[in-house]
Amino acid sequence: MAGRPLVRLDDFYRDGDEPGLPHTLGIVDWDDPGSWHLEEAVDALRTLCRTGTVTLPRYEIAANARVGSHVLTLTDDGCVVAEGVFAADVLEPARAAGMHVQPLWLNRPRTLTFLLRLLRDLRERRKPPLVLLRRGLALWRSEPAMRRRALALGFEPLGMRAAVRRLAGGSTG
Repeated sequence: MAGRPLVRLDDFYRDGDEPGLPHTLGIVDWDDPGSWHLEEAVDALRTLCRTGTVTLPRYEIAANARVGSHVLTLTDDGCVVAEGVFAADVLEPARAAGMHVQPLWLNRPRTLTFLLRLLRDLRERRKPPLVLLRRGLALWRSEPAMRRRALALGFEPLGMRAAVRRLAGGSTG
């Protein structure tokens, strides 16, 4: 987003065959915080902020597993975007680790988010269509509570254009 290095928090999901994964409706509940590695994500962000470079996992949702890794390097201004459904969970541990965090909530209609997510997931064949539809509807239902929680934690709600301007260093007005 806005030419910033991107940390995809989805890349920190646990492999689908790991014991102890949370389940809902007979499948792994990928929206439960127990399905991903919070500490590992925070450690990666800390390393990136401290050293300017980090090797990140590359997770393939269709494979339910990490399929490799890639190196991410900060730009000269040291700004990075961390995005994903668990972004609110990263905020406090990142701040406790001494990172400067500017939490932004991409404020758009949840039905638009549902449709964009579903189209992306179908295009990338992340899961069978029925699973994607069920997961998307579950996220659609939980989005208002997720938003309330994020705003209570200090996330600033911004539209897409304002968020891009903010990340580019411009104003939000």
